[in-house]
Amino acid sequence: MEIFTELTKNPDLCIALGFFDGVHLGHRAVIESTVNYARCNGKKSAIITFWDHPCCYFKGICPEYILPREAREEKIKELGIDYLYELDFESISGLTAEEYLRDVLIKYFTPVSISTGWNHNFGYKKSGNAKFLHENSKKFGYKYFELPPQKINNEIISSSAIRKYLSDGKIEKANSMLGYNFSVSGIIIQGQQIGRTIGFKTANIIYPEELINLPLGVYSVDTNFGQGIANFGTRPTVNGKGTMLEVHILDFDEDIYGKNLTVSFCKMIRRERKFPSLQDLKKQIQIDIKSIRNY
Repeated sequence: MEIFTELTKNPDLCIALGFFDGVHLGHRAVIESTVNYARCNGKKSAIITFWDHPCCYFKGICPEYILPREAREEKIKELGIDYLYELDFESISGLTAEEYLRDVLIKYFTPVSISTGWNHNFGYKKSGNAKFLHENSKKFGYKYFELPPQKINNEIISSSAIRKYLSDGKIEKANSMLGYNFSVSGIIIQGQQIGRTIGFKTANIIYPEELINLPLGVYSVDTNFGQGIANFGTRPTVNGKGTMLEVHILDFDEDIYGKNLTVSFCKMIRRERKFPSLQDLKKQIQIDIKSIRNY
Protein backbone atom coordinates (compact mmCIF):
# COMPACT_ATOMS: atom_id res chain seq x y z
CA MET A 1 0.00 0.00 0.00
CA GLU A 2 1.34 3.40 -0.99
CA ILE A 3 0.58 6.38 1.26
CA PHE A 4 0.26 9.94 -0.04
CA THR A 5 -0.24 13.18 1.88
CA GLU A 6 -0.91 15.32 -1.20
CA LEU A 7 -3.17 14.94 -4.21
CA THR A 8 -1.63 13.22 -7.22
CA LYS A 9 -3.11 12.29 -10.59
CA ASN A 10 -4.09 8.63 -10.22
CA PRO A 11 -6.97 7.86 -12.61
CA ASP A 12 -9.46 5.00 -12.88
CA LEU A 13 -9.52 4.08 -9.20
CA CYS A 14 -12.17 2.51 -7.03
CA ILE A 15 -12.26 4.80 -4.02
CA ALA A 16 -13.67 4.79 -0.49
CA LEU A 17 -14.42 7.96 1.45
CA GLY A 18 -14.38 8.34 5.23
CA PHE A 19 -12.11 8.90 8.21
CA PHE A 20 -12.16 5.28 9.40
CA ASP A 21 -11.07 5.83 13.01
CA GLY A 22 -10.87 2.36 14.49
CA VAL A 23 -11.36 0.61 11.13
CA HIS A 24 -14.30 -1.13 12.78
CA LEU A 25 -16.70 -3.62 11.20
CA GLY A 26 -18.77 -0.83 9.64
CA HIS A 27 -15.66 0.69 8.06
CA ARG A 28 -14.52 -2.75 6.96
CA ALA A 29 -17.72 -3.15 4.91
CA VAL A 30 -17.01 0.10 3.03
CA ILE A 31 -13.35 -0.77 2.43
CA GLU A 32 -14.07 -4.34 1.35
CA SER A 33 -16.71 -3.07 -1.09
CA THR A 34 -14.02 -0.92 -2.70
CA VAL A 35 -11.35 -3.61 -2.79
CA ASN A 36 -13.70 -6.29 -4.14
CA TYR A 37 -15.09 -4.11 -6.92
CA ALA A 38 -11.57 -3.05 -7.92
CA ARG A 39 -10.32 -6.63 -8.10
CA CYS A 40 -13.36 -7.83 -10.05
CA ASN A 41 -12.80 -5.07 -12.61
CA GLY A 42 -9.02 -5.13 -12.87
CA LYS A 43 -8.61 -1.74 -11.14
CA LYS A 44 -6.67 -0.34 -8.18
CA SER A 45 -8.35 0.72 -4.93
CA ALA A 46 -7.80 3.80 -2.79
CA ILE A 47 -9.02 5.49 0.37
CA ILE A 48 -9.33 9.26 0.37
CA THR A 49 -9.23 10.47 3.95
CA PHE A 50 -7.55 13.06 6.17
CA TRP A 51 -4.43 13.30 8.32
CA ASP A 52 -6.55 14.32 11.32
CA HIS A 53 -10.26 14.17 12.01
CA PRO A 54 -12.18 17.14 10.50
CA CYS A 55 -13.44 18.18 13.95
CA CYS A 56 -9.81 19.09 14.80
CA TYR A 57 -10.25 21.92 12.29
CA PHE A 58 -13.83 22.90 13.08
CA LYS A 59 -13.70 22.62 16.88
CA GLY A 60 -10.00 23.09 17.52
CA ILE A 61 -10.02 19.87 19.56
CA CYS A 62 -9.33 16.43 18.15
CA PRO A 63 -11.45 13.47 19.26
CA GLU A 64 -9.97 10.78 21.44
CA TYR A 65 -8.96 8.33 18.77
CA ILE A 66 -9.55 4.58 18.83
CA LEU A 67 -6.36 3.88 16.87
CA PRO A 68 -3.15 5.85 16.43
CA ARG A 69 -2.52 6.85 12.82
CA GLU A 70 0.14 4.18 12.23
CA ALA A 71 -2.14 1.43 13.54
CA ARG A 72 -5.03 2.72 11.43
CA GLU A 73 -2.82 2.61 8.36
CA GLU A 74 -1.80 -0.97 9.15
CA LYS A 75 -5.42 -2.11 9.56
CA ILE A 76 -6.31 -0.53 6.21
CA LYS A 77 -3.32 -2.17 4.54
CA GLU A 78 -4.44 -5.57 5.83
CA LEU A 79 -7.72 -5.15 3.93
CA GLY A 80 -5.93 -4.92 0.58
CA ILE A 81 -6.17 -1.21 -0.29
CA ASP A 82 -3.60 -0.15 -2.90
CA TYR A 83 -3.37 3.59 -2.16
CA LEU A 84 -4.08 5.64 0.95
CA TYR A 85 -4.43 9.40 0.59
CA GLU A 86 -4.24 11.21 3.96
CA LEU A 87 -4.92 14.84 3.06
CA ASP A 88 -4.75 18.08 5.01
CA PHE A 89 -8.40 18.80 5.76
CA GLU A 90 -7.87 22.57 6.03
CA SER A 91 -6.79 22.72 2.38
CA ILE A 92 -10.21 21.55 1.16
CA SER A 93 -12.44 22.66 4.07
CA GLY A 94 -14.01 25.53 2.15
CA LEU A 95 -15.07 23.48 -0.87
CA THR A 96 -18.73 22.79 -1.49
CA ALA A 97 -19.79 19.21 -2.10
CA GLU A 98 -19.94 19.89 -5.85
CA GLU A 99 -16.47 21.45 -5.85
CA TYR A 100 -14.98 18.60 -3.83
CA LEU A 101 -16.50 16.00 -6.12
CA ARG A 102 -15.56 17.77 -9.35
CA ASP A 103 -12.25 19.45 -8.47
CA VAL A 104 -10.77 16.79 -6.22
CA LEU A 105 -12.31 13.34 -6.69
CA ILE A 106 -13.08 13.55 -10.42
CA LYS A 107 -10.10 15.71 -11.41
CA TYR A 108 -7.45 13.60 -9.69
CA PHE A 109 -8.97 10.10 -9.60
CA THR A 110 -11.69 9.86 -12.31
CA PRO A 111 -13.19 7.14 -10.10
CA VAL A 112 -14.63 3.94 -11.51
CA SER A 113 -16.54 3.56 -8.26
CA ILE A 114 -17.09 5.41 -4.99
CA SER A 115 -18.03 3.65 -1.75
CA THR A 116 -19.18 5.33 1.46
CA GLY A 117 -21.11 4.53 4.58
CA TRP A 118 -24.80 5.36 4.65
CA ASN A 119 -24.23 8.43 6.85
CA HIS A 120 -21.16 9.89 5.11
CA ASN A 121 -21.12 13.69 4.71
CA PHE A 122 -18.65 15.96 2.97
CA GLY A 123 -18.30 19.47 1.56
CA TYR A 124 -18.95 22.87 3.09
CA LYS A 125 -21.61 22.63 5.80
CA LYS A 126 -21.91 18.89 5.06
CA SER A 127 -23.74 19.62 1.83
CA GLY A 128 -22.67 16.33 0.27
CA ASN A 129 -24.09 12.95 1.25
CA ALA A 130 -25.12 9.58 -0.15
CA LYS A 131 -28.02 11.09 -2.08
CA PHE A 132 -25.71 13.65 -3.69
CA LEU A 133 -23.26 10.93 -4.78
CA HIS A 134 -26.13 8.85 -6.20
CA GLU A 135 -27.47 11.81 -8.16
CA ASN A 136 -24.09 12.65 -9.71
CA SER A 137 -22.95 9.11 -10.54
CA LYS A 138 -24.18 9.10 -14.14
CA LYS A 139 -22.97 12.64 -14.79
CA PHE A 140 -19.40 11.77 -13.81
CA GLY A 141 -19.44 8.12 -14.84
CA TYR A 142 -18.82 6.27 -11.60
CA LYS A 143 -20.63 3.43 -9.85
CA TYR A 144 -21.77 4.41 -6.35
CA PHE A 145 -22.02 2.00 -3.43
CA GLU A 146 -23.81 3.18 -0.29
CA LEU A 147 -23.09 0.67 2.47
CA PRO A 148 -26.00 0.24 4.90
CA PRO A 149 -25.58 0.39 8.69
CA GLN A 150 -23.71 -2.61 10.08
CA LYS A 151 -25.25 -3.87 13.32
CA ILE A 152 -24.50 -6.09 16.29
CA ASN A 153 -27.41 -7.09 18.54
CA ASN A 154 -29.55 -4.60 16.63
CA GLU A 155 -27.21 -1.71 17.50
CA ILE A 156 -25.52 0.30 14.74
CA ILE A 157 -21.73 -0.02 14.75
CA SER A 158 -20.05 3.38 14.92
CA SER A 159 -16.88 4.99 16.20
CA SER A 160 -18.97 7.04 18.65
CA ALA A 161 -20.58 3.92 20.12
CA ILE A 162 -17.20 2.23 20.42
CA ARG A 163 -15.68 5.24 22.19
CA LYS A 164 -18.60 5.25 24.63
CA TYR A 165 -18.20 1.56 25.41
CA LEU A 166 -14.46 1.96 25.93
CA SER A 167 -14.83 4.99 28.18
CA ASP A 168 -17.40 3.03 30.23
CA GLY A 169 -15.09 0.02 30.55
CA LYS A 170 -17.37 -2.18 28.43
CA ILE A 171 -14.42 -3.67 26.59
CA GLU A 172 -16.14 -6.77 25.24
CA LYS A 173 -18.91 -4.74 23.60
CA ALA A 174 -16.37 -2.36 22.05
CA ASN A 175 -14.30 -5.28 20.77
CA SER A 176 -17.35 -6.91 19.20
CA MET A 177 -17.92 -3.76 17.13
CA LEU A 178 -14.26 -3.35 16.26
CA GLY A 179 -13.85 -6.93 15.11
CA TYR A 180 -10.60 -7.14 17.07
CA ASN A 181 -9.42 -6.29 20.59
CA PHE A 182 -8.76 -2.64 21.45
CA SER A 183 -4.99 -2.32 21.83
CA VAL A 184 -2.25 0.10 22.79
CA SER A 185 1.50 -0.11 22.23
CA GLY A 186 4.56 1.53 23.69
CA ILE A 187 8.18 1.10 24.70
CA ILE A 188 8.62 -0.59 28.06
CA ILE A 189 10.03 1.81 30.64
CA GLN A 190 11.23 1.42 34.19
CA GLY A 191 8.63 2.05 36.89
CA GLN A 192 8.84 2.18 40.67
CA GLN A 193 9.68 -1.55 40.73
CA ILE A 194 7.35 -2.12 43.67
CA GLY A 195 5.49 -4.95 41.96
CA ARG A 196 8.53 -7.23 42.11
CA THR A 197 8.70 -6.78 45.90
CA ILE A 198 5.34 -8.53 46.22
CA GLY A 199 6.01 -11.11 43.52
CA PHE A 200 4.39 -9.42 40.51
CA LYS A 201 6.91 -7.86 38.13
CA THR A 202 5.32 -5.48 35.65
CA ALA A 203 6.14 -4.14 32.22
CA ASN A 204 5.18 -0.46 32.12
CA ILE A 205 4.31 1.81 29.21
CA ILE A 206 2.94 5.32 28.84
CA TYR A 207 -0.66 5.24 27.62
CA PRO A 208 -0.86 7.11 24.26
CA GLU A 209 -2.31 10.54 24.97
CA GLU A 210 -4.22 10.78 21.67
CA LEU A 211 -6.30 7.66 22.38
CA ILE A 212 -9.63 7.30 24.14
CA ASN A 213 -9.04 6.89 27.87
CA LEU A 214 -10.24 3.75 29.57
CA PRO A 215 -11.55 3.90 33.15
CA LEU A 216 -8.80 3.55 35.74
CA GLY A 217 -8.84 -0.09 36.67
CA VAL A 218 -7.63 -3.65 36.25
CA TYR A 219 -7.98 -5.53 32.96
CA SER A 220 -7.51 -8.97 31.50
CA VAL A 221 -5.15 -8.51 28.55
CA ASP A 222 -3.16 -10.32 25.91
CA THR A 223 0.31 -9.07 24.96
CA ASN A 224 2.97 -9.92 22.41
CA PHE A 225 4.74 -11.75 25.26
CA GLY A 226 1.71 -13.68 26.52
CA GLN A 227 -1.44 -13.37 28.62
CA GLY A 228 -1.41 -10.81 31.38
CA ILE A 229 -3.22 -8.65 33.87
CA ALA A 230 -2.96 -4.89 33.54
CA ASN A 231 -3.53 -1.95 35.81
CA PHE A 232 -4.27 1.36 34.13
CA GLY A 233 -4.15 4.07 36.74
CA THR A 234 -2.29 6.14 39.27
CA ARG A 235 -1.30 3.33 41.68
CA PRO A 236 -2.85 4.94 44.80
CA THR A 237 -1.69 2.20 47.19
CA VAL A 238 1.96 3.14 46.54
CA ASN A 239 1.34 6.88 46.04
CA GLY A 240 2.09 6.69 42.34
CA LYS A 241 2.60 9.82 40.26
CA GLY A 242 0.92 10.18 36.89
CA THR A 243 -1.09 7.64 34.95
CA MET A 244 0.66 4.46 33.85
CA LEU A 245 -0.25 1.21 32.16
CA GLU A 246 1.37 -1.64 34.10
CA VAL A 247 1.18 -5.22 32.85
CA HIS A 248 2.05 -8.36 34.78
CA ILE A 249 2.67 -11.04 32.15
CA LEU A 250 1.71 -14.46 33.44
CA ASP A 251 4.36 -17.18 33.61
CA PHE A 252 7.00 -14.84 32.18
CA ASP A 253 10.27 -13.65 33.70
CA GLU A 254 12.50 -12.05 31.08
CA ASP A 255 14.19 -8.65 30.90
CA ILE A 256 12.24 -6.74 28.24
CA TYR A 257 13.05 -3.11 29.15
CA GLY A 258 13.28 -1.01 26.01
CA LYS A 259 11.23 -3.41 23.90
CA ASN A 260 7.84 -2.68 22.37
CA LEU A 261 4.81 -3.95 24.26
CA THR A 262 1.42 -4.33 22.62
CA VAL A 263 -1.45 -4.69 25.07
CA SER A 264 -4.79 -6.00 23.80
CA PHE A 265 -7.66 -5.47 26.24
CA CYS A 266 -10.06 -8.38 26.72
CA LYS A 267 -12.18 -7.47 29.73
CA MET A 268 -12.35 -5.03 32.63
CA ILE A 269 -12.05 -6.84 35.96
CA ARG A 270 -12.53 -4.04 38.47
CA ARG A 271 -11.95 -0.34 39.11
CA GLU A 272 -8.67 0.84 40.58
CA ARG A 273 -8.75 1.47 44.34
CA LYS A 274 -6.40 2.14 47.22
CA PHE A 275 -5.61 -0.80 49.52
CA PRO A 276 -4.64 -0.49 53.21
CA SER A 277 -1.29 -2.20 52.61
CA LEU A 278 0.90 -3.88 50.00
CA GLN A 279 -0.09 -7.23 51.47
CA ASP A 280 -3.75 -6.46 50.83
CA LEU A 281 -2.87 -5.40 47.29
CA LYS A 282 -0.98 -8.66 46.78
CA LYS A 283 -4.00 -10.70 47.89
CA GLN A 284 -6.26 -8.82 45.48
CA ILE A 285 -3.84 -9.32 42.57
CA GLN A 286 -3.84 -13.05 43.29
CA ILE A 287 -7.64 -13.03 43.14
CA ASP A 288 -7.55 -11.01 39.89
CA ILE A 289 -5.08 -13.41 38.28
CA LYS A 290 -7.18 -16.40 39.27
CA SER A 291 -10.19 -14.79 37.62
CA ILE A 292 -8.43 -14.27 34.29
CA ARG A 293 -6.93 -17.76 34.23
CA ASN A 294 -10.51 -19.02 34.35
CA TYR A 295 -11.67 -16.48 31.74
